[in-house]
This record gives sequence, structure tokens and C-alpha cells, in this order.
Amino acid sequence: MSLTLTKPHTQAPAATLAPREQEALRHIAAGRTYLQTARHMGLSKHTVDVYLRRIRAKLNVHTTAEMTRIAISLGL
Repeated sequence: MSLTLTKPHTQAPAATLAPREQEALRHIAAGRTYLQTARHMGLSKHTVDVYLRRIRAKLNVHTTAEMTRIAISLGL
């Protein structure tokens, strides 16, 4: 059996994310929890959850690890 590694594709640039979505993504990529992110941004945990759901939908990702990888590749 042969394994082939392919580059993950990031189709959506940071420009498609709203500034607050970018900020939330930056916090999550830095390892903060939803609650820590909410407190730092002055939002409710629910609002941070909504932002991250939108990010997942826009970037077509399903895990926090994928979001983190994209945040790093975008320089956030």
C-alpha cells in the first residue's frame, strides 16, 4: 500500500472573514478556549461560537486543528 501526501488546500483568503472573525480565529489558533476568547474580545461565549461556526463554513473546515493551520498559513 502506498501513501501519497498532498498539500492541504486553503481556498478562502483572510479577506473573506470579517475582522471580528479574524480576531476570534487568531485567539483560538493561539490556544485560547472559547470562554477566554470571549472574555478577551468582550463578547459572550455564544457569540464566539457563532463566529467560529461561520469561519468553519466559510473555510470549509471541520476541526479546530484545521482552523489553526489556516490561521497560521494566513499569518493571523
